[in-house]
Amino acid sequence: MKNKSKFDSLRKALLILSLIVFTASGSIAQDGGRGTPTEAVGKVKLYPNPAISYITFDLQKNFAKGLNIVVYNFLGKKMYESQGIAEKTTVTLNDFARGVYIYHVTDVSGKVLDTGKFQVSR
Repeated sequence: MKNKSKFDSLRKALLILSLIVFTASGSIAQDGGRGTPTEAVGKVKLYPNPAISYITFDLQKNFAKGLNIVVYNFLGKKMYESQGIAEKTTVTLNDFARGVYIYHVTDVSGKVLDTGKFQVSR
């Protein structure tokens, strides 16, 4: 039990640290809410950003089948997960509160291929 809680705490701390690094480095261009695609860290475009009811992830360069996407809230809670995503994947945000979210796109082995953030504004 102790090891699991330590691991969970470490994972949450890592996610929060990742958010801070992304925020400080400005790694994702914001489009001012116009709903046009914004270039993420690597291969993913996401729009609209900030989002209200949905967000679309558009995997462009070298798209490979079998990729997964996971979205975490600011506190590290997993909010969404999908395996074998399509080149263009839309996520409804009905259960998402206003705030900043972090996403990871991984391959089948779990290697993170791309990561970034988006904002939900209501």
